[in-house]
Order: sequence, then structure tokens, then C-alpha cells
Amino acid sequence: MQRRQFLTAATGLATLAAAGADAGAAWAEGAPPRAEDDAKAARAWNADRRHLPTKFGDIAYVERGAGPVALFLHGFPLNGFQWRGAFDRLSPHRRCIAPDSLGLGFTRVAPGQGVTPSDQADMLAAFLDALKIAAVDLVANDSGGAVAQIFVTRFPQRVRTLLLTNCDVEPDSPPPALQPVLALAREGTYPDQWLVPWFKDPKLARSPEGFGGMCFSDPSQPTDAAIAMYFGPLVATAASKALVNAYTLGLDPNPLAGIEASLRRCAVPTRIVWGMADDIFDKRSPDYLAAILPNAKGVRRLPKAKLFWPEEYPDVVAEEALRLWGG
Repeated sequence: MQRRQFLTAATGLATLAAAGADAGAAWAEGAPPRAEDDAKAARAWNADRRHLPTKFGDIAYVERGAGPVALFLHGFPLNGFQWRGAFDRLSPHRRCIAPDSLGLGFTRVAPGQGVTPSDQADMLAAFLDALKIAAVDLVANDSGGAVAQIFVTRFPQRVRTLLLTNCDVEPDSPPPALQPVLALAREGTYPDQWLVPWFKDPKLARSPEGFGGMCFSDPSQPTDAAIAMYFGPLVATAASKALVNAYTLGLDPNPLAGIEASLRRCAVPTRIVWGMADDIFDKRSPDYLAAILPNAKGVRRLPKAKLFWPEEYPDVVAEEALRLWGG
């Protein structure tokens, strides 16, 4: 198949979001990040990044603010930079922490360590232990939402509230749109076929056939800075590409198989916000979650938003989080 066929075969990626501390003024209500401000945000994010040693590897993370901890879980193939705009708005209210998942971003994975959603949930518990954090308000998007569901059922005492955006659910994991990506990952070629071309050509990444067209409602997104932040570390070496393929393959078979029974017992207050223009995840999923979670606090639908809407609408993330947190 030609590259364009790969790019148009389906939409099976996941998650992008917000901006850095010195770019907050550019994020007017509903406005996407501007290129010049996002470049500053990337420099600030890189400057703030730390690495925390754990048995899973050295976990890259950024934190800002003080007080009770809010933990932000990014999607695939993104990293914590997705939440920069949410950090601008919420760090006055919480100690906001965004770790990079095993196999994505700038986290250095321990030799032989798995990178499945189950591994990610256990890593987060060890990460919080190392930081001496007992409980968090959890905010998640895309594959990060799958990890959040595993985490909240495995460690319910460690989650005060849960804010879920477009993500996997048990009946839709992996979604059909991910099948072309899984096929390439099985061949060991997913990063070279999709991520490398997008990294080298941001205009292609923003095209209707590219990452932007798949996952963003604004054709100016993602910015050059965001593309470099997300894809740069993933395509840097053969080892990093292998981890991306491994992360992808960890999404099949269904990592949420059998979780519904546990979610039905979940007492954590949960709010669901869903971009209804998303062509990757099933539009029935937010109602499914609201029906099975006994402490669900309703669903908000964003008619024009796609999968990675938290990057374009960080004001919505902040508004919903503060309402859920009682702040």
C-alpha cells in the first residue's frame, strides 16, 4: 500500500491537549494554541521535566501547582505535554502532575519491562508511592482513559474523583479504527509508516489525511511544537520505535475485558465529557459509562470536538474538573 492509503485507512491513534505556563494568555476561551506561544510552552515544559526512578524505569513527568494532587493521563501516541493548557488553568487549584506513559514520551523504560495498560496502572501506583502521594483526582483521555479505568478498579482508595474524556470502554477496545495501526505494529513498521512522515512534515500531519485531520477539529492543529514534542522521542531510535510498536500491541486483545463488573462497584465520583465528532471511539460510549458507573455525575457532549479535544478546549477541562472537585 502507498503511504496515503496507510494514512486514510482508518483513524487509530490517540490523544493531544493544552499549553505551557508562559503561554497561558494565548489560550482564550475555546481558542486553539498559537504556534509562537506553543513553542514557548514546549521550552517551558522541557525545562520543567523531571525523571523519577522506579522499578518500571525512570518516569518522565512535569508538575506545577500545590495542594491536593491531580494526575493527568495522556493518550496514544502523545505524552504529558497534551495537558499544558489544563495545567495553566488548574495549577492554581491543584498540584497538577502529568507523567509520560511507559513506551511513550520521555520516560526511560526498564529493560524487559512490559508497556500494556495493566503495566501502566501498576507503574502509576509505584510512581505515586515514590512521590508519597496517597490519592489523586484522575483526569484521562484516549488510551489513558483505559489505564484510568484499570487503575480506579485496582486501587479505588487512591482516586478521589475521575474525569474521563473520549477513551476506550470494554465494548469498544480496541476500536475498529485502530486495526490498521495494529497491523503495522505487528509488522514492526507503524512508527516508520505513520509517525516518521508526520514528524518530518508537519503540514502532512495537519492534513485531512493526517494526525490533525483524524484527531483535531481545528485545521491549524497540532502545532509544529506539539508535533515535535509528541513524535520526536518516539522516532529517535530503533529502540524507541520498538517500544511504540509494543505499546500499540498492548491495546489488543482488549485490555478492558471483564472490567465492567468492577466498574459497577466503583464508588468514585465520575464525570464524562465526550467529543461527538470523534470518528475513532463509539459515540455510544459515554452513555455506556454513565449507565454502569454508580456514582457517575452525568455526561457533557461537545458537538464539534474530536478525540484530542482537551488540547483545543482546555477551558472545558478546567471547568469540568473544578465542578467535579467542588472548586
